[in-house]
Amino acid sequence: MTLAVRAEALRSTYPGSTVPALDGFDLAVPAGTVHGLLGPNGAGKTTAVRILTTLLRPDSGHAEIAGIPLSDAAQVRKRIGLVGQYAALDEILDGRANLVLFGRLAQLPAAAARQRADELLEQFDLVDAAMRPVSTYSGGMRRRLDLAVGMIRRPAVLFLDEPTTGLDPRGRAEVWSAVRAMVADGTTVLLTTQYLEEADQLATRISVLAAPHGAGGRVIAEGTPDELRTLIGGDRIVLVVRRPADLPAAAALLERIGDGEPEVDADLQRVTVAATDRLAALSATLPGLAAAGIDAEDVQVRRPTMDEVFLQLTATAVR
Repeated sequence: MTLAVRAEALRSTYPGSTVPALDGFDLAVPAGTVHGLLGPNGAGKTTAVRILTTLLRPDSGHAEIAGIPLSDAAQVRKRIGLVGQYAALDEILDGRANLVLFGRLAQLPAAAARQRADELLEQFDLVDAAMRPVSTYSGGMRRRLDLAVGMIRRPAVLFLDEPTTGLDPRGRAEVWSAVRAMVADGTTVLLTTQYLEEADQLATRISVLAAPHGAGGRVIAEGTPDELRTLIGGDRIVLVVRRPADLPAAAALLERIGDGEPEVDADLQRVTVAATDRLAALSATLPGLAAAGIDAEDVQVRRPTMDEVFLQLTATAVR
């Protein structure tokens, strides 16, 4: 397996402080994937990205981008792109002129910069808006143009820092589609985001960072979105009964079917239980309700949301 990003035991302290921003940060990102970096404020996400993009030197540890050690900063920078939280575009220029400008700033010859601009306009579905001033673009279009700027030099690794902040659902979907297209074309993406649904939608694997007791940030959990869900119990059968008097019988039924002791919420008239085999548990629930004479309002299999995963993992780390 070829790694596009590898970090081992990175440590960095805040300027003028003995408190570490990172304290033993490890990361392994296979080429051609999206890797999500999640964590509460102060967990070290920004510091990690700044180190990996050569904007900050670590106090200790080792990292490589596309096989190049960070100590060779000039070569690393040739292999990466960085798209920050806010679009860095010229509002007066049109979309194509922005791309040509950034191509020239990236030291492409004039003809190559124009050719690359045309390629990126096509790739990011901006051809129809190419000659319009950026000031007339929607939020999603601006963000797609910003992503295109990050791809000017065909980076092996693109760092995306909260790429859909402030976008409406349509704009967010446009950016997600653009990111998927980039990855399909071979680019590796390291994504930091506060939208946990975004990580769930895009990331092949996710690293969750936390800073226990205010100490340095480190990875407390890593895996696919589904693997992280299993860490807090996996799938659950949720049964809402029509009559409060049926709650004891419903709890007894789910205890036999599920894995573990059911949770009963009398206010919501709801019983919930973990289920390792979600389909088998759901199949057994429906005839069980009929046999026990329980009148159900709703029955569903629910997977933990990424919000629930994030909150439970980070809360456990702090404790």
